[in-house]
Amino acid sequence: MPVLFFAQHRAGEAATGLLETEPLRGRDEDAVASADFSSMLSDEEREELKAELVQKNKALGIERKAVLDAGSIRSQLEDEITTLRQVLSAKERHLVEIKQKLGMNLMNELKQNFSKSWHDMQTTTAYKKTHETLSHAGQKATAAFSNVGTAISKKFGDMRNSPTFKSFEERVETTVTSLKVFFRRRSYEEAKEE
Repeated sequence: MPVLFFAQHRAGEAATGLLETEPLRGRDEDAVASADFSSMLSDEEREELKAELVQKNKALGIERKAVLDAGSIRSQLEDEITTLRQVLSAKERHLVEIKQKLGMNLMNELKQNFSKSWHDMQTTTAYKKTHETLSHAGQKATAAFSNVGTAISKKFGDMRNSPTFKSFEERVETTVTSLKVFFRRRSYEEAKEE
């Protein structure tokens, strides 16, 4: 525990007051407790010492009061937070009860939220512009594919009517006919052997 003792003023050092705090050891405390310093002080020094002591006690009192006030404020805030949590919990329970009475469940809520979000998104300007652009691009792509399909069909038609394709087609027909005859003979011969 710090004990008060008299400060010594030396030349060139700043004056810090008559009282200083510094922890004392066992023998020092006994010596200070048994010493009578009142005869060594003048009346003026005693008054100054009392004034300084009163000032330090006031400062300590203010600090203690501030600590006590902060503690009570903290306590009040904790109580208010607890109360608000209880009120919120009660309101959430009440909301769940109302939803149950209305037949609302989690799946219905999700569907409603999704529908509302989808509707909200569709009404935005960005969505409308994007939809128009993609729609226009789709129409152009459809027309392009249609044109390509027509061109390919025409090319196949032209190719089919060409002499080269007709010659190839005749060869394929001849080969298929030859194979049919071959397999019929073979199956006839196998049936005969049995």
